[in-house]
Amino acid sequence: MADQEQAEIRLIVARLRQEHEDFDAAINAMIQTGCDALRIQRMKKKKLVIKDRLSKLEDQIVPDIIA
Repeated sequence: MADQEQAEIRLIVARLRQEHEDFDAAINAMIQTGCDALRIQRMKKKKLVIKDRLSKLEDQIVPDIIA
């Protein structure tokens, strides 16, 4: 993988990590204010989608090591 490609992926990963943290904070605030459970579930699902994308991108950066 080219250095430029890897740098772009790292930038996307950093952005997604921040977005994941923002969703976490929003969910916690929604729970504390007693928000609708359905809205909280939807936010959690979006957070999980972000986590899955993060995992896939991080796997592209880290090379496979055959043990």
